[in-house]
Amino acid sequence: MPLITGFYAALATLLVLVLAARIVWLRNVRKIGLGDGGDQQLARAIRVHANAVEYLPLALLLLLILELQHTAALWLNVFGISLIVARVLHALGLSGSSGYSFGRGVGIVLTWLTMLAMLGVALWHYLALQVLLAR
Repeated sequence: MPLITGFYAALATLLVLVLAARIVWLRNVRKIGLGDGGDQQLARAIRVHANAVEYLPLALLLLLILELQHTAALWLNVFGISLIVARVLHALGLSGSSGYSFGRGVGIVLTWLTMLAMLGVALWHYLALQVLLAR
């Protein structure tokens, strides 16, 4: 049972729901039913939410695959913590400014590095299995 991935998926879901709630709140306050109505803060909130939704599914899928491949729990937690920290940093950074910010820059770099590391481990597992099966 993929308990570790379940934990990080729950945290990621909480993040996405918080970001979505912020959009709903802004829509209600600004009386904007659809789109961003030209409101820059709402447009940025929509983009922050969308960015999380774009990256988290693939990252969590990679984490799940690694857990199913019996990757060490330490590595799964390192990847999970890195992913959540990265996405929170990115959300905070982009929420504050549509330009460059520390959180946005570090958040996306850490997201990409985490995903690259996970895909590297997944590919390594695949290649190692192919070598074993070829013997």
